[in-house]
Amino acid sequence: MSGGLKEAAEALRAAAGGLKNRNTCAVIVAAGSGSRMGSAVPKQFLELGGMPVVARTLRAYQNSDYITDIVVVRRPEDAGIYEEYAARFGLRKLRASVEGGATRQESVLRGVEAVPAKTAYVAIADAARPLVGTREIDLVCLAAYRYGAATAAYPSADTVKTADKGFIEETVDRSRVWLAATPQVFSLPVYRAAAYSCLEEGFAGTDDNSLAEHIGVRVRIVECSRRNFKITEPADLIAAEALLRDTAGDASAGSEEAT
Repeated sequence: MSGGLKEAAEALRAAAGGLKNRNTCAVIVAAGSGSRMGSAVPKQFLELGGMPVVARTLRAYQNSDYITDIVVVRRPEDAGIYEEYAARFGLRKLRASVEGGATRQESVLRGVEAVPAKTAYVAIADAARPLVGTREIDLVCLAAYRYGAATAAYPSADTVKTADKGFIEETVDRSRVWLAATPQVFSLPVYRAAAYSCLEEGFAGTDDNSLAEHIGVRVRIVECSRRNFKITEPADLIAAEALLRDTAGDASAGSEEAT
């Protein structure tokens, strides 16, 4: 990275830290088909504890004191579904649903460009992470207000290897390995600078953090629970159901003890 680009990144981060406007719009990415689930129903609409996966995710962001608005990025054929969910699940912060693009990166950018005019920060999130805690969302937002960019992540519990042609190349220091989750929160100027720079250069990131990293913006890590995993395969949905049952059982036990 050139010295000029590094200086620009630092200026963006510093400016974000001084913003008084903290209106934060969650951009929930729900435009995928979820082909690895092997289901005719897209994974975001599968039932989890009697509620669609995406509705659980939306409710977590609805409940955050730091999220002022929500925009959903959806498939073209899902245009009317989110209006129904807003009424059914009390999603008062849901402002719009917009059609996604050809790639996740393009879909996120479409969502970001649909946020309300008052927005100062965007909290980009996967629809398929329904067990994210509202407190986790709050903490990532607070870190972004200070540093300009922040992400939920959790440390790797496994030994990590790099490989070449099917053979181990080296063992990575596990203490330095984090698994990125969502939300990934950025000041709006930081995200737009990163997204459009990467678009111009043809850089394809695997998440939104990587776009910020590409232009030299440092992203603050906020440790989150391992419950904040992405539902990708059938086993993930089974695990999420089990976690919900355990949580419900713990709550019931607590109520009985209290009485």
